Amino acid sequence: MGKRLRMSLFDEFQWRGMIFQTTPELESVLQREKVTAYIGFDPSAISLHVGSLLPILALARLQKYGHTPIAIVGGGTGLIGDPSGKTDERPLLALEEVEKNLQGIREQLNRFLDFNGKNSALVVNNAEWLTTLNFTDFLRDVGKFFSVNSMISKESVKRRLQHQEGITFTEFSYMLLQAYDFLTLYDRHNCILQMGGSDQWGNIVAGIDLIRRTRGGKAYGLVLPLVISTSGTKFGKTEAGTVWLDPNRTSPYHFYQFWLNTDDCDVITYLKYFTWLPENGIAELERALTKAPEKREAQRALAEEVTRMTHGSSALQRAEHISQLFFSEEVGRLSAEEVLEVVGDAPSSEIRASQLTSDGMELAELLHNVGLATSKSDARRSMKGGGIYLKNMRITDISYRVTLADSIEKKLFLLRKGKKQHHVVRVLNG
Repeated sequence: MGKRLRMSLFDEFQWRGMIFQTTPELESVLQREKVTAYIGFDPSAISLHVGSLLPILALARLQKYGHTPIAIVGGGTGLIGDPSGKTDERPLLALEEVEKNLQGIREQLNRFLDFNGKNSALVVNNAEWLTTLNFTDFLRDVGKFFSVNSMISKESVKRRLQHQEGITFTEFSYMLLQAYDFLTLYDRHNCILQMGGSDQWGNIVAGIDLIRRTRGGKAYGLVLPLVISTSGTKFGKTEAGTVWLDPNRTSPYHFYQFWLNTDDCDVITYLKYFTWLPENGIAELERALTKAPEKREAQRALAEEVTRMTHGSSALQRAEHISQLFFSEEVGRLSAEEVLEVVGDAPSSEIRASQLTSDGMELAELLHNVGLATSKSDARRSMKGGGIYLKNMRITDISYRVTLADSIEKKLFLLRKGKKQHHVVRVLNG
C-alpha cells in the first residue's frame, strides 16, 4: 500500500494519542467525507476548565480538517445532571443559573472555534428541544427503544448502583436525553459523529443505536482518553483549586504556572493533546527533555503555547514577565497589581504609611505584628538564621528598619519566611 499523501483527521488524532475508542468504519468515513460532529459541554459553572481543553481542541482540529463542529452547551441536560464519572448526584441548577453559565461558555469557545468560515462552528443549547418535550410522547417515541437491562449494564450506572445512595430516576434518564440530542442533531444538521470523554461511551452508543432504530441511519462515535497526571492527582486540580479558562477565576499567571509545573512524565503527552505543535516539533522537545530535563524546555513550550491560545499574546507576555521577576530580587520592578496576581491569596495585614515615616519601623516588630514571628526575639532569631526575606532579599541584620522605600509602589510590602510562607502588608494612607 502506498504512503498516504495527506494526513487525515483520524491520523492526526492517532499520533496525538487522542483516540481511546471508536466505532468501526470511522477512519474510512473521515478520509472520504466531510462530516458534522458534536461534543457536549456541562454548564454547571460560568467557565470551562482545563479539563475541557481536550474536547475543545478535538472540535478545533476537526474544523481545521474541513469538517463542521457543533458544541452543545447542555442547558437542558444540565438541569438533570450526568451520572458519568460521579459517585454522588449533582445538585440541580436553576434555569437562570444555567443561562448565565451558557453565556460565559459560549464566549470562551469563540477563542478556539471559527464561527464565520466555510465550515463554521455552531453552538446550540439542547434546552431548545428538551424543555419542550411531552413526557408521554418521549416515552412512546424514544423510551421504547431502550432496554433497562442494557442501561443498568452501562459502567456509569453500574458504579452508581454499587454506591450506598444508588441513582435516582432523574439521572438514570440522562442516557435517553443525550441519545435524543444526537438524534436531533442528526435530523437538523446531518450530524453523524459524537465525540466525548471515555466515560461517555455508553451514552454515545445509545445515541448511535437510536438513530439506527428510528431513522435507519448510520452514525459514529469517538471517545478521548481521560487525562490523568502521572502523580495521581486529578488533572486541572491544584492546591489553589480548579484551573479555569476564565482569567477572572484563574489569572493568566497562575494558568501559565500550572502548565510550566507539568511533570516530566506528562509533558510530551500534554504537548500532543493541548498544542498545535507538529509531530517533528514535539519530537525535538522530547529529545531536549531527555538530554537536559533541568532546562524544562518542553514545559516552557507547553506553557507558552496553551497560555497564548487561551488568553492571547499580551497575557502570555505579562505572565512570563511576572514569572521572570517575582522569584528574583528584582521583584520590585513589578507593579503592586502584578505582585498581587501571584500572592493575592496569601495572608495579609495592613499598616498605615504614617507608621513608617522618619526612620521607619523595626523589621522584627513588623514580623511580630503580622504573625510571622511569635515575638520580636523570635523574629530576630529567624533573621539571624537567614530565613526572612523582604522583597525577596534576605535580611540578616537584626536591627533592620523598614521604610516606604522597601515597599512596592508605596502600596504594599512583600514579606517571606522560609521558601514559601508569603505575607502581604498593604499600606494605608494616613
